[in-house]
Amino acid sequence: MDRVTAPDLPLQGLRVLDLTLARAGPTCVRHLADWGADVIRVEPPAAEGEDIAGNRYGPDFQNLHRNKRAIQLDLKSAEGHAAFMRLVETADVLVENMRPSVKHRLKIAWDDVHAVNPRLVYGSISGFGQDGPYGARAGVDQIAQGMGGLMSITGLPGQGPLRVGIPIADLTAGNMLAFGIMTALFERQRTNLGRWVTTSLLEVQVFMLDFQAARWLIDREVPQQAGNDHPTGIPTGVFPTADGHINIAASSARLFSRFCAAIGYPEWAEKPEWKTQAGRSQDRVAINDAIAAETIRQPSAYWIELFEGAGIPCGPIYSIDEVFADPQVRHLGLALPMNSPRLGMVEVVSSPVNMRGVEKMIRHPTPEAGEHTAEVLSEVGWGVPQEAK
Repeated sequence: MDRVTAPDLPLQGLRVLDLTLARAGPTCVRHLADWGADVIRVEPPAAEGEDIAGNRYGPDFQNLHRNKRAIQLDLKSAEGHAAFMRLVETADVLVENMRPSVKHRLKIAWDDVHAVNPRLVYGSISGFGQDGPYGARAGVDQIAQGMGGLMSITGLPGQGPLRVGIPIADLTAGNMLAFGIMTALFERQRTNLGRWVTTSLLEVQVFMLDFQAARWLIDREVPQQAGNDHPTGIPTGVFPTADGHINIAASSARLFSRFCAAIGYPEWAEKPEWKTQAGRSQDRVAINDAIAAETIRQPSAYWIELFEGAGIPCGPIYSIDEVFADPQVRHLGLALPMNSPRLGMVEVVSSPVNMRGVEKMIRHPTPEAGEHTAEVLSEVGWGVPQEAK
């Protein structure tokens, strides 16, 4: 495939071996690839007509694996394993999300590669941690959402547990591992030694509870489902309009007073039971009903213009197609063009990180299976293993 010539990028010169599967690990590696690292995705050889990666030309795979090179190696064979270890000698980072037993069986665990390249930073994602009572268990996003408490606080009161609409544990594990890897690389500048950096779906899910977790840890308060309402800041939530719904956030005393004046009921802010956050929390249903009775009289655009003019946070509630049609989303370039030889010109989701003077782009599209095997192995003076030919 043709590659786009790009100016120097922040991670240029960094070599990453990508052994990841599914979503959490590839999310981590995508950060490194997007910012210029030479990411080499290592996949097992496929039998005739078999697609090891799943739907390689589906939107999910294409979005996760851009800006990478791809090789095929059979790590179970002596020749494939030896070729991989040669790559380890030249690499800066290795990322994997296998079960602990699998990487030990393949002899590519931390101890194995650290002995070959002490400078290598080794990143691992697992379901529940590398050891402990659940260390050997397989983990997927929804299991982590349940065990991490998220499903107990998502949804309408009394609805029962509800998963979040994105694989938030997977995505957060990938994001946090990328942060951990960059931290270890920064330390390596001083020590000249790599580290084993790990996280798990369970750990990141508990971490992402954030203030909801703190409510339990500090005050011993068990948070409950609050639906579209903010758990503690009232009024903050979804309100009906004449043509749909909008979000409004006016929970502080200052914002609530300004909101009441804007909507035409300044006396609401003077009601004794609504003057404090505690009072508004206790009278949440009455407040929401009063606001909804007014917002439903006008279309969403009317209220958004009115509240924005008054300095009150508010916004529409988009479907996904509407998200990418929004002028601010378009201005931010959150859909990046990618020229795929198989699919033609498509778009993938851009990195949300911006660096002044660095253009975000797809340097080369998601690779074909084994596309760069000969190229990569020749760079380290190794012939193509027989099984990859």
